[in-house]
Amino acid sequence: MRRIHAFLTLLLAASLSLANGPVFSNGSIVEVSIEDYKFQPADLKIKAGTTVKWMNKEKRTSHSVLFTGPNGFESARFFPDESYSRKFDKAGIYPYSCGPHPEMKGNIEVVE
Repeated sequence: MRRIHAFLTLLLAASLSLANGPVFSNGSIVEVSIEDYKFQPADLKIKAGTTVKWMNKEKRTSHSVLFTGPNGFESARFFPDESYSRKFDKAGIYPYSCGPHPEMKGNIEVVE
């Protein structure tokens, strides 16, 4: 019984750490939901060539995706049930936030 309890505790801890950590994707499209003024998941680890799609699941407000740095870019605002997509071909770390809500932040890490 103790072994089962220990195993379940370890399994729960491992699943919680994965749920809060970056997501690695081999797929061609990964979705980031926007709900409750948060990017979910906020941090992603993806392979080069993957497209990230931000989907606005709020009820009333618009958002944008703002990339900072020398090649900074802000998407047009998108409203509930609308989305913005970007394909990442080059390895690197791409910090982003929401233009109208700068407290909303995330990072895309692109690996080869």
